[in-house]
Amino acid sequence: MIILASDHAGYLLKEELKKFFNKENIITIDVGCYSREGCDYPDFAKAGCQKVLEDARNVGIFICGTGIGMSMAANRNPKIRAALCDNIKTASIARMHNDANVLVLAGRTLKPKKAIKMVKVFLTTDFEGGRHARRIKKL
Repeated sequence: MIILASDHAGYLLKEELKKFFNKENIITIDVGCYSREGCDYPDFAKAGCQKVLEDARNVGIFICGTGIGMSMAANRNPKIRAALCDNIKTASIARMHNDANVLVLAGRTLKPKKAIKMVKVFLTTDFEGGRHARRIKKL
């Protein structure tokens, strides 16, 4: 399952991603926020993390203005590996080398088209394991 979370600054990009997922018949769970009204990103990062951790197959896509706040908040949970990415290559490597279970995006700087490409790569890239698994255990 794909878990979506945003604050007010990530809301519009999250809504664009939801349109993409709906068109592709991909089911998502949106834990908020639900408008552009000011809110606090840690609340939605926490709710998103709880949902991601309900099933090992779940992944999250969290969005705030820069992605920095969501990434910091999500990574406070020791079972979350949130990767703030701004291009397709880092979205791929976040999965391959870091087994990231949350992709964090910047709502104020990413265009929807690029964000969708990054999401597609993130969702279809497998973890390589091996030496990378050893490193993740050290986290």
